[in-house]
Amino acid sequence: MVIYSEPFDKKILLELQTHYFGDMVKGVVDVVERKIALDAEMHADLETLLLQEGSLQKNIWGFNLYPEMEGDDFLEFDSLINIRPNQGNRSRGVEDPAIRDQITEIINSLCK
Repeated sequence: MVIYSEPFDKKILLELQTHYFGDMVKGVVDVVERKIALDAEMHADLETLLLQEGSLQKNIWGFNLYPEMEGDDFLEFDSLINIRPNQGNRSRGVEDPAIRDQITEIINSLCK
């Protein structure tokens, strides 16, 4: 597991995808601190890592990256940690378009 808060080369994702799933890298983003944790078997492990680093639960969202894909196929909003009815999110996706846009912008700014 690794945390990125500074831009990194997208080629790193090609290596990370082989660790668990072959074509995907699980990730968790802190939308306030603008950092992402990558490379674990479960989003919950990455969530725990960010919480230990001082992130707040309400700011953390899970996603999947597909390094060999581009455009809308590169990023997928699907994680059990996203289910949080108390924040109005009742699915594994990220229902608020503004939060999805924020997550996309953070990932694109860090993953070059």
